[in-house]
Amino acid sequence: MDCRDCLERLYAFLDQELGPVDFEDMKAHLKDCGDCGESFRFEARFIRIVRDCGTSDVAPAELRERIIRRLREESPPTL
Repeated sequence: MDCRDCLERLYAFLDQELGPVDFEDMKAHLKDCGDCGESFRFEARFIRIVRDCGTSDVAPAELRERIIRRLREESPPTL
């Protein structure tokens, strides 16, 4: 595996969507390649921060109800 292949598969690796052979190839490359390892650490940290920020706030019940009501009342867009 070269760096181009590694970076193309980085998100699949982070999302654990690779098969066992590809997963092990990625792990080995990330261990041996400082540049790709740095990209991996950055992207993993970025995804963790986005997940932490995206799930901590919940819209108030009244706002959710108003949005749902409005969506149900409006006609779907026409083409």
